[in-house]
Amino acid sequence: MAFEVEMIETANVRLRVALAGAGPLVVLIHGFPEGWYSWRHQIPALASAGFRVAAPDVRGYGGSDKPLAIEAYTIREMCADIDGLIAALGAEQAVVIGHDWGAAITYATALFHPERVRALAGLGGPHLGRGPMPFVELLRKVYQDRFFYQLYFQEPGVAEAELDADPLTSLRKIYYAASGEGQKAKVHDPSGPGWLDRLVDPDPFPPWLTETDLDYCAEQFRHSGFGGPLNRYRNSERDFAQLGEVEGKRITQPAAFLAGSLDANLRMLPGVDVIELMRAQFDELRTVKLFDDAGHWLQQERPAEVNAALLEFLQGLPAD
Repeated sequence: MAFEVEMIETANVRLRVALAGAGPLVVLIHGFPEGWYSWRHQIPALASAGFRVAAPDVRGYGGSDKPLAIEAYTIREMCADIDGLIAALGAEQAVVIGHDWGAAITYATALFHPERVRALAGLGGPHLGRGPMPFVELLRKVYQDRFFYQLYFQEPGVAEAELDADPLTSLRKIYYAASGEGQKAKVHDPSGPGWLDRLVDPDPFPPWLTETDLDYCAEQFRHSGFGGPLNRYRNSERDFAQLGEVEGKRITQPAAFLAGSLDANLRMLPGVDVIELMRAQFDELRTVKLFDDAGHWLQQERPAEVNAALLEFLQGLPAD
């Protein structure tokens, strides 16, 4: 099924959005460092099954607006964009599905704008609640003087210089490192000064991402840069304050969680069973599915299986 890519004006921001199909609205939110294109396998499958699908580049990415201020990328701002997109598309509600940072935006949108979210699914990013402190502070306590990429991202300009220098190589290394193949290989250099220095550039790249796919993704970052995407990581303290407004609230909508069994996000906090922690955050976590030997880029690594799981979840929801 063909789909179109259009610019959509919301109340807060202009978003470039891939659109397809007709029926109940499903919004697909990508993570870091990706774009609408990461959902290229899901858009036609969901549209063919009778859903209207909208997959935006979130602010800071691809063809969407790219505010310069770090505070323009707080969790409340990101959720307001999704609320505004649903309204701009003429819908009262949508099923919201997010991957990685898109999953965090999905969960928070369900809390900040519950009237907009009919149901939700998170891929590769568990919902652990607000926590006792800003997440970056928790990471500093856990990792102390050890390198961790999210801590490396905190100083403005440093990671941008490294990642912007060669977007194609940056993406190849990042995508491979978090993939199922990369997690199984466990090949890295823990002594490298930057992030990319510690990662491997595979030859060849695993077949789930072709050279054409990589070239398209790299071209988007040559145009947009990594600054906006990295600013999302620099709002941990602001996010913590904003999420205080919904602290203690459980997500009441029907929900699903999908992840690769080798996704490092499941092991980000040593000794913590994130799946069990997630269950305490939902009233109706209907589906939890781990895909054997898959890594972080789940909807690209295992598109057919993910499509089947999402359709099973969507088709099991009560009719509008």
